[in-house]
Amino acid sequence: MKTVIVTDSTAYIPKDVREELNIHMIPLSVVIGGETYEEEIDITAGQFYEELKRQDRLPTSSQPSSGQFVALYEKLAKDYDAIISIHLSSGISGTYQGAVTAGTMVEGVKVYAYDSEISCMAQGFYAIDAAKMAAEGKSPEEIISRIDELKASLRAYFMVDDLSNLQRGGRLTSAQAIIGSLLKVKPLLHFVDKVIVPFEKIRTRKKAMNRISELIGEDASKGTALKASIIHANREEDAKEWKAELEQLYPNVDFSISYFGPVIATHLGEGAMGLTWTIK
Repeated sequence: MKTVIVTDSTAYIPKDVREELNIHMIPLSVVIGGETYEEEIDITAGQFYEELKRQDRLPTSSQPSSGQFVALYEKLAKDYDAIISIHLSSGISGTYQGAVTAGTMVEGVKVYAYDSEISCMAQGFYAIDAAKMAAEGKSPEEIISRIDELKASLRAYFMVDDLSNLQRGGRLTSAQAIIGSLLKVKPLLHFVDKVIVPFEKIRTRKKAMNRISELIGEDASKGTALKASIIHANREEDAKEWKAELEQLYPNVDFSISYFGPVIATHLGEGAMGLTWTIK
């Protein structure tokens, strides 16, 4: 059975990696000043952050249409028997449901929609491993079993400079946002049951990053080989410095750097920083 992998733009897998691994991408969009841009196609992360400085209103984001999914699936159906379509958490976007719906509308190919229950490079880890296995001729069931294994061991924590973006975008409740603003905290956030919730309340950015370092240290100390990605919102130098620190502390972890692109940064805001890791 010939299988191909689809994911969406919020995995933020670089284009050259997608092309090398034959990963197909469905873009989500951001609306800035009344103009709609497909992320990773019409607008890069760098362009988005530059545009943010000129706007007095927060951008909004939108999911792909079912028609976009159908068009891609029909194209892939000409060459493949199965599609594994891996998408950002259904708790923060309707993208996964769009994949499910489109899968019922396409003939000649079996579509396996997969809810990553997260986003960004955590989701990217799933798509990359899945694509490597697809290239080896593994079955959809074998590939999904591997993704489930990654998901079971995956951890991800992130912090934002300002909770108001998350609150206004409906990704965090008003009560949680008010608590954060009153205490001037830099809360660590994570995904639980597909949605973003606070993990711990921490006073400063540096302490928050140190706490994340402690958390990966708990897993790294078990001796298991891990892969990890530092994810930043227009803070590349900070990410590089943090990577160097973490590599010294945890030599058995393979660290990389990724980013919060336009759609996710619309909700997290500039300056957000996170770390995700799972088994190799």
